[in-house]
Amino acid sequence: MTKKKVGILGASGYTGSDAVRLLARHPNAEITALTANTHAGKTMSEVFPHFFMLDLPKLVEWEKVDWTRLDAVFCGLPHGTTQEIIAAVLKANPAIKILDMSADFRLRNQDSYAQWYGHEHRALELQGEAVYGLTELYREQITAARLVACPGCYPTAVLLALVPLAKAKLIDVDDIIIDAKSGVTGAGRGLKQNTLFSEVGEGLSPYSIGSHRHSAEIEQEIGAAAGSAVTVNFTPHLIPMARGEFCTSYVKLNGATPDDLRAELEKAYANEPFVYVTKKGVLPQTQNVRGSNYVQIGVVADRIKNRAIVLSTLDNLVKGSAGQAIQNMNLMFGLPETTGLEQIALFP
Repeated sequence: MTKKKVGILGASGYTGSDAVRLLARHPNAEITALTANTHAGKTMSEVFPHFFMLDLPKLVEWEKVDWTRLDAVFCGLPHGTTQEIIAAVLKANPAIKILDMSADFRLRNQDSYAQWYGHEHRALELQGEAVYGLTELYREQITAARLVACPGCYPTAVLLALVPLAKAKLIDVDDIIIDAKSGVTGAGRGLKQNTLFSEVGEGLSPYSIGSHRHSAEIEQEIGAAAGSAVTVNFTPHLIPMARGEFCTSYVKLNGATPDDLRAELEKAYANEPFVYVTKKGVLPQTQNVRGSNYVQIGVVADRIKNRAIVLSTLDNLVKGSAGQAIQNMNLMFGLPETTGLEQIALFP
């Protein structure tokens, strides 16, 4: 197969750079455009020295890219700026495949988007077209899509753990508590006081309590699985490590047992290449998936009667972002889904 020419919008961010890292060794992809308006004119290795061995195009402003020459583009720009840029890219090349790693097309309801992101959606004609890019749940739709809205890292970990259980009616979707923790890369590469080493090191910090925007994605997808509106209790925390994510979900059982939950998850993911359900008594750990596109899910009986604890972990920059985007790109181009993504976790 001829290599697909791909570009990355926002290549100077963490998600953009991880897309470069993975695509650089993808056998069916050729990186032909990299944008980063604040670093325009620089080489990628000037911004990320660990790319010293790669022959990559220089960073340019996004307006200077000839989008008609590309087959696909990955978007790692912040929410709010993405909508109009993607609309312009698609206007220039209606056949291009878009893998959006921002939050701008994840929510299907325009009122919900305005509520959570503070402004009206600026590309409503595309919002309705976008497919939610959680690969294991929307594989068929992704395969036929032009615009895929890749999920947030927290929703990916939570939804893979809970959607099969909600769909099978094994848990009470009106009583879900999610305790989530993410590495500092989840906060982006911009300079912020709360992510300085001396501020974040040797500590654990909650943030956006009761108001984190990923709640909307989680509620949208669990609600779709359950067939009813859902509200979850979701609290994220910042942990002092670069990458990784761990979500602990506390659920009430609908006449099921923790073993029933595990069996349902094993059935749901029996043929999935990247999702693994641990055996009884084996607990997921972030170090088991670091740097990889794999997800670990476990189930533990709560000592409180009629409750269980569902554990899920992934790398927030890989399966939680760039890796899942590449998994979706593979589907969109008819490639084996695992192409370029079978790296084993970095341990220790």
